[in-house]
Amino acid sequence: MKKLLLLGFVSAILISCNTRTGHLTGVMNRGVYYPEIPLGMVYIPSGSYTMGQSDQDVPFMHQTVAKTVSVPAFYMDQTEITNNEYRQFVYWVRDSIAREKIYEGLSDDEEAEQFINYQDMYFDEGALEWVDYDPSDRIFSREQFGLNWDKEFSYENPDIVPLVIDMYYPQSERYYKRKEIDTRKLRFKYYWIDMREAARRGEVHIKPDGKDYQGAVLDEDHRTLKTPEHPFTKDPQGKDLDLGYFNKKGQDNAIRGHENRQRFIIDEEIQVYPDTLVWIRDFTYSYNDDQSKMYFWHVAYDNYPVVGITWTQAKAFNVWRTQLLNSWLVSMGEVFVSDFRLPNESEWERAARGDLDGSPYPWGGPYIRNESGCFLGNFKPMRGRYFQDGGFYTVKAYSYNPNGWGLYCMAGNVAEWCETAYDESMYEFSNDLSSDYRYDAMDWDPPSQKRKVIRGGSWKDIGYYLQTSTRTYEYQDTAKSYIGTRSVQTHLGRGGRDFDAEGGEELDQDLQLR
Repeated sequence: MKKLLLLGFVSAILISCNTRTGHLTGVMNRGVYYPEIPLGMVYIPSGSYTMGQSDQDVPFMHQTVAKTVSVPAFYMDQTEITNNEYRQFVYWVRDSIAREKIYEGLSDDEEAEQFINYQDMYFDEGALEWVDYDPSDRIFSREQFGLNWDKEFSYENPDIVPLVIDMYYPQSERYYKRKEIDTRKLRFKYYWIDMREAARRGEVHIKPDGKDYQGAVLDEDHRTLKTPEHPFTKDPQGKDLDLGYFNKKGQDNAIRGHENRQRFIIDEEIQVYPDTLVWIRDFTYSYNDDQSKMYFWHVAYDNYPVVGITWTQAKAFNVWRTQLLNSWLVSMGEVFVSDFRLPNESEWERAARGDLDGSPYPWGGPYIRNESGCFLGNFKPMRGRYFQDGGFYTVKAYSYNPNGWGLYCMAGNVAEWCETAYDESMYEFSNDLSSDYRYDAMDWDPPSQKRKVIRGGSWKDIGYYLQTSTRTYEYQDTAKSYIGTRSVQTHLGRGGRDFDAEGGEELDQDLQLR
């Protein structure tokens, strides 16, 4: 009897572990996803609103024609990216360069190997076999393993100083013999995927009798691309790999893919330190030397918005921020989340309105002062009384009251880069679904094609530019003392107003009608 009970118990265990039921169940044991709002961000639910002019078109530009758009849920930084937050990026680039130099320069292999995340045994994809880690072959080992960020070091360590000395300004360029990092060498190498280029289908040759009934090719042009090559790389534009199957009835399922997806992985390298001289360059016949000297690095300005970064630098910052979070999530056994990125124009305006459709300012409107007569944002009030609103240049990123979503300084302080390329007629041709327009300008393109949208107005702008619907532009390779940035991240899920109802498996459906 005991043997029968034991056999039945073992059988029950085996049956419960067997996922082959013969029925459609989906992949089992996938876990449950509970979204989290990233640190320093706020949740903005999906919704529709009237995008465009909420007040009279003062310059009569007719570029913000009102239209209804719908925007999926996303997260947005509660404040503009501050100097101290951007400095974390700069220091990460600095320290990664130093770690590379230390790993390459240390004479002792055992000391050097502490700066990489090596494994005693790993699979060599080139040799197609498991091999033992060799600490003496540093170039090969570095290709296999990443840097070990848990290993601490000091720039003042006597053993480290000779290895990183070329990261500092040479003595001939030093001011009062101050030993300072050469910011020209703070270069960030990164990658991004050209999704729009990868999504191109391309026009395909379909020739009658291109194959015989057994599938043998009779005409080499059958099902090849006939779209123009890329003007610069000369790569085929569109999905260039035929993944279809030709049956004996003369039918083909027409599925296509990419011969080599490496052509969509774009490698970049960019200098990351802000241009601190913008304070002088932007204002002729004006004394702003101290801002140039102190604004980015001094602790007094840690919580002020970063300025002096180009649109391209802002994008690189978001790539770094994405990798920083996703690497940590993977190390904790979690799954990836969406990339951090610049907001597109429709997202920015949705966030700026603070759930007040039709209002000219983030706080409502139509007035720019509160009932006590205090200005509600940092801009150029009246006839240039800059300090009348409480701030001369920029102010701390948490200044003034937040809008309905909890976002600070969506009007004034610094204008903000958007992902969207600037075109006067964009509202006319853009889709009403997460409206956006992008153009990756080449180096030799005319300046008009290098314009990117900036929104929100700044400390040096008049009140018109603080309106939620006012749009203007700056060139993507230009840095200014009045343009900063903030990031967004797409929410994964339905995106309803009740964030607590997002994710999880407590309900069988996303929406229940009552």
